[in-house]
Amino acid sequence: MHILLDLFLTFAKIGLFTFGGGYAMIAMIENHCVERKGWISHDDMMNVTVIAESTPGPIAINCATFTGYKKAGILGAVTATLGIVLPSFLIIYLISMFLDNFLELTLIANAFKGIKIAVGILILDAAVTMIKKMHKKKLPRAIMLCSAAVMLCINLFAWNFSSISLMLLAAAVSLCIFLLQGSAAKKGGAKQ
Repeated sequence: MHILLDLFLTFAKIGLFTFGGGYAMIAMIENHCVERKGWISHDDMMNVTVIAESTPGPIAINCATFTGYKKAGILGAVTATLGIVLPSFLIIYLISMFLDNFLELTLIANAFKGIKIAVGILILDAAVTMIKKMHKKKLPRAIMLCSAAVMLCINLFAWNFSSISLMLLAAAVSLCIFLLQGSAAKKGGAKQ
C-alpha cells in the first residue's frame, strides 16, 4: 500500500508542477523515477520514452503508466496514471468554472510567456540527458543527428512534413542497416 501512495504522490507532484506537456515532464519523471527512487533504469526510461512517443496518448501519461506497472502491476499503473492526470484536470476544471477569459488577464498572459521559456529549457534538458545516456554506437548517433538536422530544416523552411513520418523513416533506415549487418555477418561466418 505504501508504494501505491508513493506512486500517486510522486506523479501528482510531477503533474502539478510541470507545465508544457509530456516533453517538459520527461526531465522530472527521469529525476524522480530513475535518479531519486530507482523505480526504473535509465535504459527503461529511454525505451519508455520512445514507446510512449510512438503509441497513442500523451507521453507523460504513458511514462507514468509504465513506471506504475513496473513497480506495482495493474494497480500501480492505474495509481500512477491518476496521479499524473488528476492535478491538471482539477486545475483546468477550476479555471473553466471561475475564469471565462483566463488568458486575457494581463498578469496571466505575462506569466505564460515566462512559462513558455521554462518549458523549452525543460524539453532541451530532457533531450540532452537522453543524448548523454544513449549508447555510444555510431548508428544511433548518426540517425539522431540526421533526424535533428531534418527537423531543423523542416522548422526553418516551414516544410509540411510529419514527425511521425520522420520516426518511421529513421526506424526503416535502422532496420535496413541491421538486416544488412546481419546478412554480412552470416556471409562472413559461412566463409570461415
